Amino acid sequence: MRIRPQQACLAVVSTLFGVALGSVVLAQSNTSAGTWRLNVGKSTFSPGPPPRSQTLKIQTFGLGVTTTVDVVAADGTTPHWTYTAGYDERDVRITGNDPSGDMAARKRINSSTTVTTIKRMGKVTTVNTGVVSADGKTYTVTATGTDAQGRAVNNVLVFDKQ
Repeated sequence: MRIRPQQACLAVVSTLFGVALGSVVLAQSNTSAGTWRLNVGKSTFSPGPPPRSQTLKIQTFGLGVTTTVDVVAADGTTPHWTYTAGYDERDVRITGNDPSGDMAARKRINSSTTVTTIKRMGKVTTVNTGVVSADGKTYTVTATGTDAQGRAVNNVLVFDKQ
């Protein structure tokens, strides 16, 4: 059987369409998208003290997300940072004043779980594993690593969907 150029072209276009459609479905199934407010009472911070408040905004785009974080720290300062990353584990620049680092890389474990690795000057500082609850109302981020003072970080941040 001989394949004509038109058939080959149609097969390539169909394959590319299938890949693109699958990518769109994956991006749309991002359960962490939305605005989340920290539930300080349900969260644990080691070392402390906990922030007064924190809002996490996750917006989908194509095959990735833009994450924006606004904090009112225990001392009243207001750190703000953002980054846009795919789920390809590639480092992207964090803009703003994230106390944990200057680069972030994300990967998707499944539709409700992602891992974000934060680095400062090329060195991993924290690894954040985020899990959206089955009902989609809670987003729990477990952060482990080392803070800027060299202390071990073992935080569990519980966010409520807004």
